[in-house]
Amino acid sequence: MLRLSCFLSLATALPAVAQSPLFGWPVDCNLDQTCYVQNLVDHDPGPGTADFRCGAQGYDGHKGTDIALPDLRAQAAGVSVLAAAPGTVRAVRDDMPDILQGQPGAPDTTGRECGNGVVIRHGGGWESQYCHMALGSITVQPGDRVAMGQPFGRIGLSGQSEFPHLHFELRRDGARVDPFDPDSDESCTLDPEDTLWLTPADPAAGGLIAVGFSTDVPDYSAVKAGTADRSLAADAPIVLWGYAFATRPGDILQIVIDGPDGRVHLHEETLERAQAQMFRASGRRAPAGGWAPGTYSGTVTHLRGAQVLGQMTVQSDLP
Repeated sequence: MLRLSCFLSLATALPAVAQSPLFGWPVDCNLDQTCYVQNLVDHDPGPGTADFRCGAQGYDGHKGTDIALPDLRAQAAGVSVLAAAPGTVRAVRDDMPDILQGQPGAPDTTGRECGNGVVIRHGGGWESQYCHMALGSITVQPGDRVAMGQPFGRIGLSGQSEFPHLHFELRRDGARVDPFDPDSDESCTLDPEDTLWLTPADPAAGGLIAVGFSTDVPDYSAVKAGTADRSLAADAPIVLWGYAFATRPGDILQIVIDGPDGRVHLHEETLERAQAQMFRASGRRAPAGGWAPGTYSGTVTHLRGAQVLGQMTVQSDLP
């Protein structure tokens, strides 16, 4: 197998041309429903970070689009990686363990940051790269032809990865190209019709990954694993948690719990720092005599000024 490298030398993006290919979504998921964009291409040539909106959704030197799954449970269920355009497989690696960085047994990824992955040539100097795939899931070899939308593996945890996602990268003649802003025109806005996506896509600039009820404040590891939900009990606290991404200083996270007799709890917090991912939980202890039976509804809202970046509601019945 040919050796794969996720991090090439940073090059200035080439302008998009009239005959640029269009690319399909490279993950079998629904954007901002069953997956979300965690990190975007960094357009800042210096030590700072600037995505195509002139925001900071990513990190310094990031050359691709990170399409993330909500939790480890979704990854374990299996989510297919799809060829974004027809082409010929140039390189494959499929020998690295599925262990997130920071976890026991995580390997040294120096020079192998991409983990298990595939590079596909599309002609005209264009190629796409797919990183952090699941060990043993890749079904193509160098020289194979692939069609647009063809599944050839699954999202995994391999390489320099701290959450389940696909790092998708486009290059033309070796220079990175942002599919959301192929001309790098610094307009700080998105024109869905002037991207390289076959179906226009407008990723959220932050929002909620998941929400749930519990009877105490859950461990963050359980939130990330997708196992933090708990059934309500009449004599236990009612806690609502929210798992958010791409937060910025000044964002507001609002946690509201309503019960069969009206409002149970309201918590609103102004966030003090930028975080790629974070969670908050808030609730109330059971009153004397316990909670009334009925349906309890919890809503978490992520606000940036007057803009609602994300809102999720969950319900639980207490017999």
